[in-house]
Amino acid sequence: MNDKQATGFRDDDEHTKPLWAGVISLSLGVFGLVTAEFLPASLLTPMSHDLGVSIGAAGQSVTMTAVVGAFAGPAVVVGTSRFDRRYTLLGLTALLILSSMLAALSSGMPMLLLSRALLGIGLGGFWAMSLALAMRLVPERLMPRAMAIIMGGVSAATVCAAPVGAWVGELMGWRFAFVITAALGVFAFLMQALTLPAMPSSGPANLGTMATVLRRPAIRIGLLTILLAVAGHFAGFTFIRPFLEDVSHFGVEGVSGVLLAFGIGGFLGNFAGGFVSERNTALSMTLAASGIAIAAFILAFAGASPAVATIATTFWGFAFGALPVSVQSFVTQAASDEAESAGALTLTTFQVAISSGAVFGGLIVGTHGPAGVFAFAGLAALLGAMLIGFAGRTRLTATAG
Repeated sequence: MNDKQATGFRDDDEHTKPLWAGVISLSLGVFGLVTAEFLPASLLTPMSHDLGVSIGAAGQSVTMTAVVGAFAGPAVVVGTSRFDRRYTLLGLTALLILSSMLAALSSGMPMLLLSRALLGIGLGGFWAMSLALAMRLVPERLMPRAMAIIMGGVSAATVCAAPVGAWVGELMGWRFAFVITAALGVFAFLMQALTLPAMPSSGPANLGTMATVLRRPAIRIGLLTILLAVAGHFAGFTFIRPFLEDVSHFGVEGVSGVLLAFGIGGFLGNFAGGFVSERNTALSMTLAASGIAIAAFILAFAGASPAVATIATTFWGFAFGALPVSVQSFVTQAASDEAESAGALTLTTFQVAISSGAVFGGLIVGTHGPAGVFAFAGLAALLGAMLIGFAGRTRLTATAG
């Protein structure tokens, strides 16, 4: 029994009532998870002073979440495949609450790292299952809209987490910032408990089903596009601050303003990506990857102008904001019958792309400077856009192999 059979949704059922309250509860959950993930970036200085460690050591709290999340996604999908997905999701949200409270009460790095590892499990599990969960709540024709709402939680967290975390940390201390994410988790947990229906297991997911999904041409094309576009994005974005400071000559306040514009652009791009994806998922991915490439090339060759850098970075945020929802919608078409396995593969590809992009960016910035990094980012994203654009023209996107 596949996911759609489990809910009764059919592609041609125009009268199925979508469960939008449940979709919003998922968005609230991911908002809390991503906010907690990004908090340390704006709190490293007070955290390191309070815990008696270096800023570099405190920064490992971010690394811990990312590394655990990469492994946790497939592990959660496989390990909980026979459980009602409603209870699995509630368990993942409970990890947000527990991890946030442990972070707020941390007396040293071991306890802080444990809290961040628990957050990584919750975050990785949610990302791997988000596509399949959304498919339980709305018909396939409304999936792009549902994913745009869920990803809206990510975009909102990206915009809010750093500045709000810094403000709360300054006003009430860094520990209180994690108390707030625990409260967000409690609110999301209650909303999910009230709005999500029973979602019984649709059959065991395992490494074999993931291998089967990976044999589908559309999935391979989609994952390779993700690898290229996301690696390009993170190769450049990892070094956006030194670029804005050294090439565009922004001060600290100017950099903060440009990054805020990037976040707002991403928030708007998320919904634009959902709108285009309802009509053509391959086109949406092509436009998103092309936008990243254009912005990166503009920064590489004309980013010395503060005005150009501001506009290009904002457009970059808009383009990248459209990418995740476009990817999820594409995967829906290519593997709707094995959504959890496809979601786990997508999550792992994202994490590999993020890591490899940062590594390549670090190597290039040492030899060719920030402008060289952005040229590489533009080239990688452009190759991704060309790949998925060609696949869309050959009508590969909607096939299941």
